[in-house]
Amino acid sequence: MASRDPAPPAGRVRLTGDERAALADDLQVLIRLHDREPDATLIARLKSADPAAWFSLSLDGPAFAQARALFSEALGALSDPLSERDLDLLAAEYAAIYLNYDYQAAPTESVWRDEENLERQAAMFMARAWYARYGVRAADWRMRSDDHLVTELQFLALALGAVDRPDSLADSARFLRDHLIVWVPEFAKRVTTRCEAAFYAAAALVTHAWLEKLAAVLGAATGVDMTPPQLTLKPMAAFSSDTPDCGSPRGEKVAASDPAPARKPGHILFQNNADGRQSRI
Repeated sequence: MASRDPAPPAGRVRLTGDERAALADDLQVLIRLHDREPDATLIARLKSADPAAWFSLSLDGPAFAQARALFSEALGALSDPLSERDLDLLAAEYAAIYLNYDYQAAPTESVWRDEENLERQAAMFMARAWYARYGVRAADWRMRSDDHLVTELQFLALALGAVDRPDSLADSARFLRDHLIVWVPEFAKRVTTRCEAAFYAAAALVTHAWLEKLAAVLGAATGVDMTPPQLTLKPMAAFSSDTPDCGSPRGEKVAASDPAPARKPGHILFQNNADGRQSRI
């Protein structure tokens, strides 16, 4: 299936439709890592291959090397067959990172970019405007906002796969530049240095490494300047002085925001604006 994007000028990389579909499939791996806590099926699939084989995009560099080592450590430490205790520990750490803000590593863009570190601010509405251009919206923005990591990854997968839209590859590049690579590096850094479970540090790092590599690929394919807007971090409330490295015992927790309501397992869906039907991305 050939891409319908205009042919790139000489010297640029051309991505075929099949290659774009493979990149969208890569994103499904990342989405699953962040969407909900691991289950036995996911752990078995991850154990079956080296992390380099999980993706069509060839990854390298320090962030991926560290992610690879942490995945090896985390997956190797799990019992076989997987015990309920292991699953409970992974679920508790998922809640600490993605629901309860225990490590002050918000999985939402607004918190990183807003001057007061508030949820559902300008970044969310900018992301929402991108989704509207493609006729989709977050299924329930109150449960999971438009600028949540998973929602943004889902939209990126949608744009990469939209080969019938002439500007979709450049749109993918601009959305990546103006959203995900602005804040995901800091999210990954904070998760890696503060979380308790090596599994989630590895998930954050591999996401950072994959997005940075994709930025290079899309920049070469489209000519879009992939320099992201500068992120100015406002100092947040002091974390515990006994801040743990990933894999070490958790120190005293700072006061966290109210936890998000429990969410049923399953893929997050975008909802089509035109007819109200939901489609899995």
